[in-house]
Amino acid sequence: MEDIKKSAEIARMVIEALEDKKASDIKVIDISDVSVLADYFIIASGTNRSQIQALADGVEEKLGKSGYAVKQIEGYNTANWVLLDFGDVIVHVFDENNRLLYDLERIWRDGKEIPADSL
Repeated sequence: MEDIKKSAEIARMVIEALEDKKASDIKVIDISDVSVLADYFIIASGTNRSQIQALADGVEEKLGKSGYAVKQIEGYNTANWVLLDFGDVIVHVFDENNRLLYDLERIWRDGKEIPADSL
């Protein structure tokens, strides 16, 4: 139970950081019952490369200040899909085209989409 509380705290901070940098269409998918990969996927969109990188930077900075280091970052330089792995919380920041192409919401539909404010 303690782990899921920590994951929810991390997810809340991620959402705050994304909202601060004006991410669009933020979705939270609880995958804790369907995968051992993580507890939450957080998916958001940015409008261009600079904003997507700023969103990733904002998340990494906010969580780093709270003692949660990112384990891995993928796709930062191209910034059409940036993945930030915080262990139990995985953050995906897409441009609009790649979000539609990869459609993680559909792929992970066995998870539960939950309102961000319920964490």
